[in-house]
Amino acid sequence: MGVLTRDEQSKIRTSGRISAKAMKRVLASIKPGVTLKELDEIAENEIKTLGGQSSFKKEPGYHWTTCVTVNSEVVHGIPREIVLQEGDKVSVDLGAIYQGLHSDTSWSVVVGQADPAKDRFLKIGEEAMWKGVKKAIAGGRVGDISEQIQTTIEGAGFKVVHALVGHGIGKKLHEDPEIPGIGRAGTGPFLREGEAIAVEAIYTEGTREVKVAEDGWTVLSADGSLGGLFEMTILVGKKKSEVLTDWRRV
Repeated sequence: MGVLTRDEQSKIRTSGRISAKAMKRVLASIKPGVTLKELDEIAENEIKTLGGQSSFKKEPGYHWTTCVTVNSEVVHGIPREIVLQEGDKVSVDLGAIYQGLHSDTSWSVVVGQADPAKDRFLKIGEEAMWKGVKKAIAGGRVGDISEQIQTTIEGAGFKVVHALVGHGIGKKLHEDPEIPGIGRAGTGPFLREGEAIAVEAIYTEGTREVKVAEDGWTVLSADGSLGGLFEMTILVGKKKSEVLTDWRRV
């Protein structure tokens, strides 16, 4: 992908705010008894109300606004009539388009009351993502981000999924460069001021291996262990990154 113009940066900021507000609305709706399909409808309505369109519906063969995954599911879960239960882990992934610019964000939570083990698992993934985001500085390299994600997750005893990565974003939902969750600082493509990227922590409790469900989309941990997902769209800055999809700040 290329460096975004000033006008494109303004548009992707708006796109990011739309995604963040949609995520905030969806997360506030997560409770026992709600279905994954209902969460998808909430996201779609919010994105439309805010003047955006669903990024994910532009992907060939995908017909939903969100990907929603539960427990051992890791990514790309189709919104289904699954009813959320107390203690489930649920991850929501969504994206918006505004005037041709895409944004993409994901978050994971535990349904209902706190669960110390699951809360720790998710806290580590969130921490890994934010550490990666802080390394998205012009002149740095993709490996600087990857190393932070890998060391944080593996240092806590969990596993980064090697087959799934973050990505560039802008006029398309998925662009170069890939942003792996594993790597070494000082390696990989250079980061340029004004590039937009989606930094993702994609991991499980027990294995780096995944498998695809019969629906052809939903990706699960190969050993049935818990999956986690955190993602932010950011603009690479000269001294620090600019986070565009932080639902806590909208």
